[in-house]
Amino acid sequence: MHKELIVYVSGKPERIVIRNYTRDDLQGMIAIQQQSFPPPFPSELWWNELQLLEHVARFPEGALCAEADGRLIGSMTGLLVDGTAAVGNHSWEEITDGGYIRNHNPAGDTLYVVDLCVIPAYRKAGIGKWLMQSMFEVVVHLGLNRLVGGGRMPGYHRYANEATAQQYLDRVVAGEWHDPVITFLLRCGRMPVGVAQHYLEDEESCHYAAIMEWRNPFATMRRQ
Repeated sequence: MHKELIVYVSGKPERIVIRNYTRDDLQGMIAIQQQSFPPPFPSELWWNELQLLEHVARFPEGALCAEADGRLIGSMTGLLVDGTAAVGNHSWEEITDGGYIRNHNPAGDTLYVVDLCVIPAYRKAGIGKWLMQSMFEVVVHLGLNRLVGGGRMPGYHRYANEATAQQYLDRVVAGEWHDPVITFLLRCGRMPVGVAQHYLEDEESCHYAAIMEWRNPFATMRRQ
């Protein structure tokens, strides 16, 4: 994939490129993590070179990055899984192989989102939404059934004493409560299909995640 578009950063137009990241982008990909998750976030949770090498070797179509003026500013990574693996309760660790995606299934019918990250300076420029749209295009291009992934619910800890995780998600979808991640995913076209417990070590989300999908509207057509 390689496409150019204009985004507005602090009201000024800026040309960016969305493309597949490669072995040549390892340091730029790690720099995205460093800027997005500075200390006290543990550095061992940033992407490492071995993980990134696995991404580009096993599923290069699902290794996307955004670039501005030669600098990487965001990324999104996926792997293919069998659709049944993405339903029900599961953890990020088990379904993504701890981010190494060595369990990538070339015959899978579902693209599972491993990670989506944008550096702080570009978070209000729509880069995340453009990366998501680009991954939808990968789903269509490969003739997959859907895209699925777990979304953090960082606002849930404020309501955990009065609502279950599913009730919290339902009220965010209904517009009664706002959650920065889930609301973003809804605006991208993702729809909730369930809640996973112990998905990530994430105190803000009380370790839950909303499992959210985007169905390929052309999948049935392509199977005929």
